[in-house]
Amino acid sequence: MKIDDDKEILLELANRIKELRIEKGLTQAVCYEDTGINFGRIERGVRDISFTTLVKICRYFNVSVDEFLKGVF
Repeated sequence: MKIDDDKEILLELANRIKELRIEKGLTQAVCYEDTGINFGRIERGVRDISFTTLVKICRYFNVSVDEFLKGVF
């Protein structure tokens, strides 16, 4: 897998998280206060996240991991 592929995957992840956050009408600051997760770095595609962080984000937005990934990957 090329580095460009990795960046593309991170940006798809970033866009999905941002989409969920905006749908819920939440700011990055509120999400950080609620979870301790820096959404800004994730949404810019700068930070790769672990599976446990993905699960925490899905729980926070009340979606399953399957729902989160559906249509994205």
